[in-house]
Amino acid sequence: MDKAALNALGATWVRGFVPMDEIKDGTDPLRQPAIRKLLEMQGQGFGTILALKFQFSKENQTVPSPDTEEMKAELAAVDKVLQAVLNKVDILTIGNEPFLETHQEERATKLNPFYQEVAKHVIAYREKRFRSGCRTHLYMGALNRLDDPRMISEATRGWIEFVNRTPQLEGLDIHPHVTSAEAAQKYLDYVLPKLNDSKKFLVTEFSLVGHYANQMTRTIPADFVSAHGKELDITREMQVWQLLKLAKERPFTQKQWNDFLRMSPWFESHKHFMRDQVMKYRKTGRLAVATYGVMQAKAMVTHINENKKPWMLNSLYVNLTVQYDKGGKLPHNYTVFDDFTSLQRGQDRLPVRPAMVHM
Repeated sequence: MDKAALNALGATWVRGFVPMDEIKDGTDPLRQPAIRKLLEMQGQGFGTILALKFQFSKENQTVPSPDTEEMKAELAAVDKVLQAVLNKVDILTIGNEPFLETHQEERATKLNPFYQEVAKHVIAYREKRFRSGCRTHLYMGALNRLDDPRMISEATRGWIEFVNRTPQLEGLDIHPHVTSAEAAQKYLDYVLPKLNDSKKFLVTEFSLVGHYANQMTRTIPADFVSAHGKELDITREMQVWQLLKLAKERPFTQKQWNDFLRMSPWFESHKHFMRDQVMKYRKTGRLAVATYGVMQAKAMVTHINENKKPWMLNSLYVNLTVQYDKGGKLPHNYTVFDDFTSLQRGQDRLPVRPAMVHM
């Protein structure tokens, strides 16, 4: 990720998250990759968003209760991050994906007390350190899977109610990774009626990855095999996940990649998903910032099989599955790249923003 790649998109913001376990384990926040990159980009004039990512979903992990030694350790790590980023980054989100990063049995009892304690601590730190005002705006982290009735609970309602009654919090984040536009709409239908009119929302991650994941065992388009079968040494029996694995091993030309997506009805019929969602978010009048994945990352193309989520299809740049041109120009993703740059040139007062890291 560099300024040239962002400038080619017309982008003006970047977003990333810091795994708080790294800070607890002794990593200097100013040397942590996401923080270091965000501060570098902030110095180059980009707007910046940083999320505090607490991970409590692994085996033997538990959410600390307030007034415990474990909580004190978490807050000490928070203080280190705040010292490095407050009044520098533009937006700090408290929590990354709390409901996915907490064991199910603890969501109803321990999740909200923990994150509320962190939020109150951040607010007190900011007010004590920057009495005359701080450029860093505060939001609560992202709600997930609101299209799944099993994820709707008193805990999600409590998350929104805390935002509503805390004036220092300007809103909350949502992450609609979904199977359809209809599923994405359920996020707005749930959050906006419950969120006070004075509050805004972020969308720092969103994608159609659930829909793409459902296509991995389809056979590839016959028209694509007719057009590129000999040069790629592929047959009509090949499945989508196998073709993506081939693209990782032997990156396609830009034309081959574009043709594959254009000739795949499951992609072609949804190719404007990102554009349409951003326009919908803007029309609410309450969108603060929306961000989208910029680059393919190595984790996206490692151990590809029929069960691996194809995040690689979302990225604006397809830098790991498509060949660079002779001038070294980053290869673009079919349609989505053009939609993104068009949105940046739009007349709306609330432009879409790019995410710095993959989702």
